[in-house]
Amino acid sequence: MRYNLLGRTGLFVSELCLGTMTFGHAGGRYAAASGVEQDEVDAIVRAACDAGINFIDMANVYANGQSETMVGSALKTLGIARHDMILATKFEHATGAGPNDSGGSRVHIMDAVKASLRRIGTDHIDLYQMHGFDPATPIDETLRALDDLVRQGHVRYIGVSNWAAWQVSRALGVADRLQLSRFQSYQSYYSLVGRDAERDIIPMLAAEGLGMLVYSPLAGGYLTGKYRDGNTGGRRASVQFPPVDEARGAQLLPVLDAIAAAHGSSMEAVALAWLRHQPVVTSITLGVKTRDQLQANLAAADITLHRDELERLNAAGAPAPEYPGWMLVNSSAARIALRDTGRLTTEAGAA
Repeated sequence: MRYNLLGRTGLFVSELCLGTMTFGHAGGRYAAASGVEQDEVDAIVRAACDAGINFIDMANVYANGQSETMVGSALKTLGIARHDMILATKFEHATGAGPNDSGGSRVHIMDAVKASLRRIGTDHIDLYQMHGFDPATPIDETLRALDDLVRQGHVRYIGVSNWAAWQVSRALGVADRLQLSRFQSYQSYYSLVGRDAERDIIPMLAAEGLGMLVYSPLAGGYLTGKYRDGNTGGRRASVQFPPVDEARGAQLLPVLDAIAAAHGSSMEAVALAWLRHQPVVTSITLGVKTRDQLQANLAAADITLHRDELERLNAAGAPAPEYPGWMLVNSSAARIALRDTGRLTTEAGAA
């Protein structure tokens, strides 16, 4: 297992992270993605730790808080020392029907963190992440509340998920101006068949020094290949999350299959290995229901993709160019060549 620094910190987290959305019993549209009982949770956590994973990601809304409770119980039952694990959880999504039961207000943050600490059974959260953007709360209120939690020791580091790139950059600017704790990570959907983050989010993360924590790296099971040939069973039958461009997927899956065969491995292991090769990716969250699924995903840590394989996968799943991206590529080509080679080019660039 490889360990990477989280953002601009000295904290090392495993390149593979154990996700917990499957733990407990969720209702509604995400019911099919849940259902793991405590005994199996214990076994999965044990196997993950034995493989070198030191990073567990939770959220206060996963199965209405059950995932946090189950992780805390597993660590206690298994005798795993708290200081050996990096525990992350999230807030912002609604935990009740009231107007203050969601968002990034000081009121909700303080209530949410106390509830998560109680469920997990710990005195601190290593990484506390805002699950989504709250347009109703001023960003400085959110940042001041999170900074207070860091100063009080209830939270060690803070992160964000599912924000636009400009929203993150603005928040970092406010934090720097007010000398508050800054976000160190961004949890994002990113996969071979879902590369929208490459347009704005990934360049922003690289420029600002934030670590990327990837969720749904297999696109809800799509990259395992089990939904080919008209197969409509499984989780995606009840919830199409994340959405998949089927036309792009049809071009990608045969390439993924061929490379997996060349490595004597599975499609999912190769898809995860591709993410390991992306410089901005700090850790990849694995959402599993069984130990067998976990072991299949862990195989990615032993796969090194060759340059031509990376190029084939990149070409097969590349997102369509959008403005201003294509304009920036054209107009910056000469300067990039000069920077990287030290030589002037005859390319005139875009008009």
